[in-house]
Amino acid sequence: MTAGVGRVALAALALAVAQAGCSRATLQAVTGGGADAAGADAVSSAGCASAPAPAGDTTRTVQVGTVSRTYVLHLPAAYDGKSAAPLVLDFHGIGGTGATELANSPYPPELDPTGVVMAFPDGLKGPAGTAWNVGPCCVAGVDDVAFARAVVADVGQAACIDANRVYAVGVLTGGGMAYYLACQAADLFAAAAPAAFDMLAENVDACVPARAISVISFRGTADPRVPYAGGASSLVPGMPITFLGAVGSFQAWAQIDHCAGAASSADAKGCAHYSGCQDGAEVILCTKQGGTDDPGDPTVAWPVLTRHAL
Repeated sequence: MTAGVGRVALAALALAVAQAGCSRATLQAVTGGGADAAGADAVSSAGCASAPAPAGDTTRTVQVGTVSRTYVLHLPAAYDGKSAAPLVLDFHGIGGTGATELANSPYPPELDPTGVVMAFPDGLKGPAGTAWNVGPCCVAGVDDVAFARAVVADVGQAACIDANRVYAVGVLTGGGMAYYLACQAADLFAAAAPAAFDMLAENVDACVPARAISVISFRGTADPRVPYAGGASSLVPGMPITFLGAVGSFQAWAQIDHCAGAASSADAKGCAHYSGCQDGAEVILCTKQGGTDDPGDPTVAWPVLTRHAL
């Protein structure tokens, strides 16, 4: 139960959200994921809005504390607004925007035909350009976890989404944000697929997710900015960090998810797996030999992500 929210108050909140035509995600996001099953089911039983939002891309604004933040909501033509759809938040790399990520990400071409709803948040400006606060890097004084929660809640008011199937993906610092949400918001995100980034030595010990969460990571062995072997980095001026490396991050997640045994050998896609993880979670590292800052392969990532729900 969420601190300070009793069962009666939660039921009232659920009813208010349901009457507004919102999805379960609104209740779950605004309460920090602590809503109990009765409250969540009250929202779910109300169904989705009778007048679904039209397909297309719109820029929406959410308030996070005193800061107005923006994101691009992407509703594909296959989204009908009647059945609860999965939601994927896709985070751009350093210097990017939600719009540029929408234009360049490999995920929309793969997911659009199935009606998956996507959101592309806009990072705030840091020393090296627009990015995300993932601990010691790369934008200071910004609560991007609260922003991600606000985006999920706002999408839940605009579209019919399934709060049990919300996922985080991203490239470069956006991949770092996907990792960070897996650590800090596993109550809301069902799984994550970071690419071209690693866990950081400076904050890996603080990664204590609320539950075991599946993570499939994509890394290239020739990435010039995020070395595959890890090490110290001054990618962002004034914010030095230490990458654990691709394999180090893989091993760290195996520990976080309490996986048993050793990792498998890489398969034909270059993906190695840990099995026997707590609560059926999967920990996967997909390596592209000679690859650089590759955004990942949604044909590999999506089947893994969609296997998992809250």
